[in-house]
Amino acid sequence: MAKSDTPELVSLDSAQLEELLTKVAGILPPETYQLIEKLLRTLQWLMGLIQAKQTTIGRLQRLIFGAKTEKTSQLYPQPSAGTPTPGSTAAAAPPAPKCKGHGRTAAAGYTGAKRVRVSHPQLRSGDVCPACKQGKIYVCKTLGQLVRISAQPVFVATRYELEKLRCNLCGQVFTAPAPAQAGTSKYDPQVGIMLGYLRFGGGLPHYRMEKIQADFGVRLPASTQWELMNEASVAVEPVYEALVTLAAQGNLIHNDDTTMRVQALNRQDELAAGPQDQRTGIFTTGLVSEVDNHTVALFVTGHQHAGENLDQLLSRRVAGVPPPIQMCDALSRNPAKEYESILANCLAHGRRQFVDIATNFPKECQHVLENLGEVYKHDAQARELDLSPEARLLHHQQHSQKIMNELRQWMEEQLDQKRVEPNSGLGDAIDYMLKHWEPLTLFLRRAGAPLDNNICERALKMAILHRKNSLSYKTL
Repeated sequence: MAKSDTPELVSLDSAQLEELLTKVAGILPPETYQLIEKLLRTLQWLMGLIQAKQTTIGRLQRLIFGAKTEKTSQLYPQPSAGTPTPGSTAAAAPPAPKCKGHGRTAAAGYTGAKRVRVSHPQLRSGDVCPACKQGKIYVCKTLGQLVRISAQPVFVATRYELEKLRCNLCGQVFTAPAPAQAGTSKYDPQVGIMLGYLRFGGGLPHYRMEKIQADFGVRLPASTQWELMNEASVAVEPVYEALVTLAAQGNLIHNDDTTMRVQALNRQDELAAGPQDQRTGIFTTGLVSEVDNHTVALFVTGHQHAGENLDQLLSRRVAGVPPPIQMCDALSRNPAKEYESILANCLAHGRRQFVDIATNFPKECQHVLENLGEVYKHDAQARELDLSPEARLLHHQQHSQKIMNELRQWMEEQLDQKRVEPNSGLGDAIDYMLKHWEPLTLFLRRAGAPLDNNICERALKMAILHRKNSLSYKTL
């Protein structure tokens, strides 16, 4: 592009952007205004990322267009046996046919289905066999299985029509009593609990539920849904408190943050309480705790970071219990500050540093990614063998220790022998790994230490989906 074709760069801070949007709000049609607002906010967000220098071009590309893959096999495809190389005329092998019934769920898998026992209409146990006319039939232990799935609205209503009788002389009216199944209130107590599950467990916002129910003739306004959920939360509160106490006793706790965008923050009550930290960011923290053979997932939304929320959780830990393993990425705001924990960092985050620059440093990144792939392969073997934490630790020490030691030596040589520019993308990726090497390799020294924080990131996807489906938030 010629210099004369380069547009004039205009930068607006948040206050100027809000002022501009306020001016055009009353001029443009609503549809046009919403489009202009999204475009301006997207531009401001992109400019902020670039100016802050907190992202690479590759990472920015994935943020905008989505990540295609991080698998080494896709980043560095290898021709498989029988695959024709360029210039070859060999025909590709046909794909193997899928097994019959692939992906189907067995009848026993429908654990929530209503079970109906069906007897034979003509035959009974002890009757003469109608086929051979000699033997007697008996009931088999294995029953025939047939599953029937039907559709209905999420919430159904029953309208009870109570008969009324009136005296033609005195005018007294006698109304039939309501049956026991009619309950004592309009809404069954389970309605609020199911709404909470659909909202926060399934990511279904209230306005969609309102439309679905209206289409089926059983109206459930969004405001009513909030009220029912609020009432149901009283019954769930003791369960939540018990889960928090249980999670605090975990021997392994994962934690991570995701930022939240809130359109309007009312902080008058907080500011009235006195001077304090003027933190305006909103975060949802995921806390996934492994307690014996159980997994507890907790979510906290507010101004506090993941490390601060972890401290609050550990404040409920029983005194005298050994400190837990804490798995998180290497951000300084993630580790616990007030309570002791054994820090482990996410190896997937270290690996991602090399994925981001794989196109710029293909040979070096392939070496790192393939070595880390071997470590993950050994971890998968430990899961397949269902090894105990102690046996898994020994398995990694026997198979992964040498790989990681050689990888560290290779990284140090790249910097010491000046094969890599320290300020380059590869230099930064190597520096990240070496700087956090001890917590990144805790799985080689501590029984039960995981390789990465993927379980917590997967749990946070539900909070992100909920936020996306709710079209952002108006208030905290």
